[in-house]
Amino acid sequence: MRLIFMGTPEFSVPVLDALVDAGHAVVAVYCQPPRPAGRGKKETPTPVHQRATALGLPVRHPTSLKGAAAQADFAALNADLAVVVAYGLILPQAVLDAPKRGCLNIHASLLPRWRGAAPIHRAIMAGDAETGICIMQMEAGLDTGPVLLRKAPPIGAQETPGQLHDRLSHMGAALIVDALSRLDDLTPEPQPAEGVTYATKIDKAEAAVDWTRPAAEVDRQIRALSPFPGAWVDHDGQRIKLLASRLADGAGAPGEVLDEALTVACGTGDGAGAVQLLRLQRAGRGAQDADDFLRGLPLPRGTQL
Repeated sequence: MRLIFMGTPEFSVPVLDALVDAGHAVVAVYCQPPRPAGRGKKETPTPVHQRATALGLPVRHPTSLKGAAAQADFAALNADLAVVVAYGLILPQAVLDAPKRGCLNIHASLLPRWRGAAPIHRAIMAGDAETGICIMQMEAGLDTGPVLLRKAPPIGAQETPGQLHDRLSHMGAALIVDALSRLDDLTPEPQPAEGVTYATKIDKAEAAVDWTRPAAEVDRQIRALSPFPGAWVDHDGQRIKLLASRLADGAGAPGEVLDEALTVACGTGDGAGAVQLLRLQRAGRGAQDADDFLRGLPLPRGTQL
C-alpha cells in the first residue's frame, strides 16, 4: 500500500519500522516540528522525525493541517491510507477523507474506555486489570470511530507507564500490520455508547501524594506518574519524587515511615494500609533504589512525609 505515516513520540517509532519491514511504501512521514530540548535548548527533531530520516523517508512537520495549502499537499500524495499513532494534531475532515481508504489510528486503550491523550497513565491510576490496543477507523470525533481489531493484555501489579508503553507500542505495530494484511476481510465495529471514559492529559497538580488516601490508590498514583511527572512528597523543604512502590502491611499515622524498609502508612479507617517505596529521586539527582537513597538521605522510623 501507499501509506502516509503520522506520529511523533517514541511510542510511534516501532509502528513506522513495522510498516516499512512489511513492504509498504511510506510516501511521507508527518510529525510534530523540532522543538527546543536539553540544557542548551537546541532545536531537536522528534523521535519519529529522526527515525524517518534514518530510513530515508520524506518528512513533513506542519504546525497545522487546517489550511488549504497543507490539505492540498496531503491529498497530492495520492495515498491508499494513512496510519496515525500519537501524532499530536487534530486531523480536519478534508485530511481524513484524502486517502482512498481513509485513516487508521492505533489507540492504546480498550475503546470506548480511555479516549483521549493519556490512556496508559489513566488505566494504571484507575486500577484497571487490563488495557489494550485498538485499530480504529478515524472520524471527526475524539477517538470515536469504529474498531477493526483489538487486543487486551493484562496490566502487571507493579507495572509503570514506561513499561506498559513499550509493550503496547510493539503490540500496536504488530496489530496494524495484521490489519493491513487483511483489511478487506475486517468488519468495523461501532463503539458502544456505554463505558465511555476520557483520559485527560496528566496535570502536574495531580502529582502531590495525599497519604490519607487508601494505600491502593497511593500505590497506583506512584506507578501511574512514573517516571513523569513523578508523584512527590516534601521532606524538610526537599521535594522527593516517588518512582516505584508496592503495597505492604502496616499501620500508622498517614505519611509515617514505619520501618527501615521505607514502608509508609496510608489512609484511615477501611482505607488503611501502607506502601513500600522502592525507587526515589531527590531534586537535581538521579533516581535511586531505596537502599541507595537512604544512605544519602536517611528517613528513619517515625519520620513524617
